[in-house]
Formats: sequence, structure tokens, C-alpha cells
Amino acid sequence: MNVLFIMSDQLRWDHLSCAGHPYLQTANLDALAARGVRFTQAYVNSGVCGPSRMSYYTGRYPISHGATWNRVPLSVGEMTLGEYLRAAGGGQDLWLAGKTHVQPDIEGLQRLAIEGQTELGHLLAQGGFREVERYDGHHEMGPGDAYSRFLRARGYDSERPWSDYVISAIDERGQVVSGWQMRNVHMPARVAEAHSETAYMTSQAIDFMRRQGSQPWVLHLSYVKPHWPYMAPSPYHAHYRYEHCLPTIKSTAELAQAHPAVAAYRQHEECLAFARDEVVRKVRPAYQGLIHQLDDHLGRLFNEMDGLGRLKDTLIIFCADHGDFLGDHWLGEKELFYDTVQRVPFIVVDPRPEADATRGSEDDRFVECVDVVPTVLDALGLPIPRHRIEGESLLPLLHGQQPAWRQAVYSELDYSFREARLQLGRSPQQSRAFSLRTAQWRYVYWLDLPEELYDLQADPEQLCDLGREPATEGVRRQMREQLLDFLARRKHRTTVSDEFIEQRTNQHKQAGVFYGQW
Repeated sequence: MNVLFIMSDQLRWDHLSCAGHPYLQTANLDALAARGVRFTQAYVNSGVCGPSRMSYYTGRYPISHGATWNRVPLSVGEMTLGEYLRAAGGGQDLWLAGKTHVQPDIEGLQRLAIEGQTELGHLLAQGGFREVERYDGHHEMGPGDAYSRFLRARGYDSERPWSDYVISAIDERGQVVSGWQMRNVHMPARVAEAHSETAYMTSQAIDFMRRQGSQPWVLHLSYVKPHWPYMAPSPYHAHYRYEHCLPTIKSTAELAQAHPAVAAYRQHEECLAFARDEVVRKVRPAYQGLIHQLDDHLGRLFNEMDGLGRLKDTLIIFCADHGDFLGDHWLGEKELFYDTVQRVPFIVVDPRPEADATRGSEDDRFVECVDVVPTVLDALGLPIPRHRIEGESLLPLLHGQQPAWRQAVYSELDYSFREARLQLGRSPQQSRAFSLRTAQWRYVYWLDLPEELYDLQADPEQLCDLGREPATEGVRRQMREQLLDFLARRKHRTTVSDEFIEQRTNQHKQAGVFYGQW
């Protein structure tokens, strides 16, 4: 059994044709969903790249693994999927092609005297991944990285080929302009489509599978698109017009009596920009073009896998680390507790006969990103360390079973690195928020700030915050208690297993300790 774990960066749940988008065509992801199960209610545990991905890689919530924002390292003491695979023996590794956002715990490695040049040091610094190629994108990777060398070898003569070609265009005056300025993203990138980030990383994955031959593998294929800069290569830059885009979800009523934290976020530069219609009209078509390109290259990947016989023996998981506001709620980027960002596409294909009964179905039970690690371990017949793992295996759902299942999903935010913290006059320790979402309610508990509450049955677009309404005090008290219960059950005792405890419960006399006797 092989495992292909595909992640797209900043891909909204509603931007797939199988999810109901009326114009955006994602034929290959639609076909993937037809071969497996599309989970329609999948949510991330943080609306930020880093902590969301660390939950995907550890099977643990941010409050447990501690990497609460992009610049926060994952503790050297946290175990990831790659370490679980290697610990099981058999020579199995977790390979990476693309982005992880893992920040190495340099202080932890130094404290333990683990050299970064050693194999162990390198694996711990990279989150347990062996690298086909790591490529985080979103900034110049440096003159020595493989993608830069690839570009220069194909005639992109620059010390900064990503900045000068991949995210730049030629305007109507013949001037080179940057995709960092969103006013330019309607133009084609200077890089040829075949040399773009999405095409390049797909080829890396295909070459890896060819090299593996019949040897089993677990691969994390992690695309940097459709994350900004929203610069698409030709012809994808012009594939969609604004009238082919979803309408922006916002109301002027949201601006009146806005929650203090949300109001502070709306003063960020990206949010002030996306509050303007001209920005939305430029960016959304380019964003959709990047998704269409991604889908086309996934088709290329799946065709190659079919030719190699790998579709028959590979568990495939497709997901995203979070969504993108694109002007919804007068916001840009991500982070806050709206379904626009927190809800993600999530498709799982188990090729084995046990999953035939659910093939091509949609499942509306709540799924979280912490479910990926236990699902992979379960699919490979490996034990799930329940004293650490906080997610649940999805295999019973894929196999048509009806286990007891969660009734809420959890997410959190550490905004201490953000300008909003300064606007609110908060300390880093105050800058946290915790959220539960049920079928009816989205509840947010902000440290030292008012609560947020949305009635998703009456207000599915989350346009009316009821968090300060006297009439909802009972609901908020109930959700607050539910959140407290959830947080109290987090798994912080990670150094011994439950089996270890059960074997040693009430065994002190066998160890020669006889206290309390008369």
C-alpha cells in the first residue's frame, strides 16, 4: 500500500466544481472524488499555514503541539508522521515534494546536542520528512535551491528567477512588473507554464514514483498554489473573467459594532485592499486560474500513476491547509474564524475493496486535519499511539461503518505576531482565541475580549455576530463549557503510553513499596 498525501495551499472549499462552483472547472479532482469520498464538512485546526500543517503532520491540535504560528518552531519533542513510519520498521519513510512550513527547533536541537548535519538532526529539523525536494515558495528561495537552478538552466537568466520571472509580468509599456502588486495579476507570468511552480513540483512527484518502481512509498506532495502572489502563467491567467467568480460574501452591517479583533484585522493592509471591489475583480479570476492549472497537473499525475499501476494500490488524500478570504467579510488573507477560511476541500480514496460501498459518495460528518496521521497509520496497518494522537482514523467512515463521531470541530488563533495585536494594545500572552463549530453554532472565545457567536442555521454566511447579545448568553455559556471540556481533554502526557500506565497501575507492592500498612 502506498500513500499520496496531497495538500494545496490556501485553497477554498467552495472552489471545486464538485463542491458546486458554477464556473470553475476541476475535472480531475471531481474524478478523484468519484473514486473515493468527498468530506463536505472538513475543517482545519488553525487558519494559518504553519500551525495548520503541524496539526496535519502530528495528528495533534495546536494547543498540544505548540507551533501556534508560522514563525514558531515545532518542538523537537513532537513526533510526526515520518517518525511513526520509521519507528514501525520495514524501512518505510515519509517523502516530501513541496512545502511544509516546518520551522526547526534550533534551541531544542542544541540543548540535546544533536548536530544538524547528522541524519537524525536533519530529519528532526525538517519535521521527519525525507526530501525529494522541499520548496516553500512565497519568497526567493536563494541561488542554490533546485527550482532556481532548474529555471536558470532553461534560460531564465537572473540571480532571482522566482522574483523576476515566476511572479512577474510584462505590462503594456514593456516594463517588468511584480505580482506582489495585485494590480498586475491579470497579466501572464513571465515564466512558461511548463516551468511554473505547479508544473515543476508535479514533475518531481512523477519522477519520484518512477524511481520507486514497485517499492512502497508514502509521499507528501504539497503545492504552494493558489496561495499569493496570485500570478498565473499563460493561458491560465486569462481562463476566467470576473463574471465567472463567486460573489463576495459581505454586508455593510458587519462593519457596524464589529468585534474588536475583527475590526483590528480589517485595518491590515491586505484587508483594506481586498475591501475594494477593483482588487477583488483583479484577484479572483487569477486565483481561479491557478486552481484550474493545479487540477490539470493533478490530471497529469493521476494519468502517470494509472500507467504505473499505482492508482490500484495507493491511498490518496487531497486537502488544503486553509482557505482565502478574497474580500469576503471585508477581509483578505486568512486566520479568523469564518468557514471561508476554516473549511477546506477534503477527498480520500482508499483503493481497496472494503471502500467500494462508499465510493463516489459525500460524507457530511465533521473531519479535522488531525485525522490524517491516524488515517495513514490505520491504512498501513500500524498502531495509532492514542496517548499522543488527537485525531481519528477515517477508515471506518470510508468502509461504510457508523462509529460514534465528533459533533464539533476545533480551531485556534495566535495573533501575537500580527499588527492587530498592536492596535488592540495586547501582550503576546493575551493574543489567543479558541473556537468550536457545531452544526448550528460557531463560537469563539477571545482572551480578554468579547466572545463571538454565529447561528449557522439562521445565518450560514456568518454576517451577524451574536456574541455580545444578552439573548444568547445561555448558548454562549453552553459553548464555553463545551470548549472547556474539550481543552481539558488534550493529550499532554506524551512520554508514556496508556498501556504502560495500565500495566503499572496499583503495582507498588511488587516493586517493594509497602506504604500505608498497619
